Amino acid sequence: MRPLEYLRLSWRSIRGHKLRSALTTLGVVIGIAAVIAFVTLGASLQAGVIGDISPDDQRNAYGWAADPDVEGGPLAGAQPVFSQDDLETLSEDEEIDAAYGYMPLSTQALVYEDEISPQSDALVAAGPSYIREETLDEGRQFESGEREAVINPAVAGQFEENVSVGDELTIVLQGGQGTNVTVVGITEDSEGLSPFEGFEPSPRVYVPTDPYYTEEAATMLPGDGGPGEDGPGEDGPETENPETEEPAALQDGDEADDALFLAIVVEADSADDEDVDAARERALAYLESDESDASELLGDDLEVTLQTSAELLQQLQDVLDLLQNFIVGIAAISLVVGSIGIANIMLVSVTERTREIGIMKAVGAQNRDVLGLFLAESVILGAVGAILGTALGLVAGYLGAWYIDLPLVYPLEYVALAIVIGVLVGVASGLYPAWRAARTDPIDALRYE
Repeated sequence: MRPLEYLRLSWRSIRGHKLRSALTTLGVVIGIAAVIAFVTLGASLQAGVIGDISPDDQRNAYGWAADPDVEGGPLAGAQPVFSQDDLETLSEDEEIDAAYGYMPLSTQALVYEDEISPQSDALVAAGPSYIREETLDEGRQFESGEREAVINPAVAGQFEENVSVGDELTIVLQGGQGTNVTVVGITEDSEGLSPFEGFEPSPRVYVPTDPYYTEEAATMLPGDGGPGEDGPGEDGPETENPETEEPAALQDGDEADDALFLAIVVEADSADDEDVDAARERALAYLESDESDASELLGDDLEVTLQTSAELLQQLQDVLDLLQNFIVGIAAISLVVGSIGIANIMLVSVTERTREIGIMKAVGAQNRDVLGLFLAESVILGAVGAILGTALGLVAGYLGAWYIDLPLVYPLEYVALAIVIGVLVGVASGLYPAWRAARTDPIDALRYE
């Protein structure tokens, strides 16, 4: 008997029991659809996170000092140990294009045209190149030494009238003192610009470390601002000098120079792996040497970590992969249920068609013909279930990615694998029933009622 004849007879049998065949394939459809949908959502989520790494960001190494036993993401357990002198020395290294500090600053509120918006953690001080040009929707980067800021849409749109480039914004710092900034740029979206911030949308005002971090430096330094003191200053936060209307920290150049940064960003000459590794090695070698100010504060408990965005996000990706595999494993149980359903129905079909098998053998059909006929029927059930399940899974994945607002990524290898699995489920499920049908004695089959 020819293979096409197997398929024709098998399809006729399936069509003769439409409802039973549909219910039989339902387990395969649900299993395949669940696997495809979850894998699509997982791939889309990873693309959404990793897609935030721009080419310029790929040449950055993000560093902080913390106890190596502390678990968590970037800045977990971080301590301010990096001085401005350390950063200037690193910037002069031929393997390093730039090095600057990163410091989240505590605030009380943002004020725009007499409208107050309470904000406790919106202010971030960093270097100008922390604001990459491709992340800007309008305006430009701020300049070091200027009273300028770049804001994100979450800040621009939280007042009755939207903040625009060129507007003045007042930042009320902890302690009540206010400082003015001129908005020179607005980012495209409100997601974080680096792993230090995370990638969740949140209001952010980005300012240069000089002068805005130095204004707050005295209240954040250990002791009186010197690197060798322990504990915070006993007199609390510095207050403004009523004569100069500037924070007291600005009136002491030594305190500004001694400002310690919680984290640093080291930029390599390019995103090439060799350049990034070279910049990271030179930075680590200097920071851990006796020549750096950071080495005096590291002691035996702290260790400097420098990692790229890709390396930091790899931890998140590993968690996502583990979660995805767990969910896919649960969804795959439906495939086992579906295969049992196919095997069960095929055994019923063999019993129902015992007399037909006897007639086939009586007119000359061989065991392999009977085996091929029933095996083809189970393969068709598995393949149809896989195709329908794949289509349903792709639609579900698309709707999920659209609802969560993720870039849609279809794992095509899983689509092909789903079809193969469907066929294999059909083969595995129908093998025993087909073998049993082929072993049927024709005399007994003809006597079967």
